[in-house]
Amino acid sequence: MDEIRVQSDDFSLADEYLACGEVAGPDCGAIAAFVGLVRHTEGDAKVTGLHLEHYPGMTEKSIEKIVEEARNRWSLQHVRVVHRIGVLPARSQIVLVVVASSHRPDAFAACEFIMDFLKTEAVFWKKEMRSDGDIWIKSTTGDYARRDGWESGISSSIE
Repeated sequence: MDEIRVQSDDFSLADEYLACGEVAGPDCGAIAAFVGLVRHTEGDAKVTGLHLEHYPGMTEKSIEKIVEEARNRWSLQHVRVVHRIGVLPARSQIVLVVVASSHRPDAFAACEFIMDFLKTEAVFWKKEMRSDGDIWIKSTTGDYARRDGWESGISSSIE
């Protein structure tokens, strides 16, 4: 069973990696992981933090759909997604994606796919706290281009 968590507490990459490997079992041949951080600058502005809000239940469901689509595309043994909420200072960990598979290509591809879709399809609201004033941030054209590059029907099925 995959694990999806939305939480205010920080996470440990080492602990999540070990837990993923344990659940994946003895046939696991690859684990790929990605950790996203709060940037400390955006353009000329200094970023002091990020305030992330979510809609409980809806957010987790949106992430579950993304993971389900990844499972439909690749042979995966276990997936862990941890996304933080609340006020996070610059350089804090925001998101973790860990994917276990029998083979490296599936683990790498699924990890990247999940992260690309989290950026555009997961239900979060993000306000960047900056030296030049707070600003609500949205997915960028580049985020959508990366998502659309997967040529997937998932975007039309996520509401």
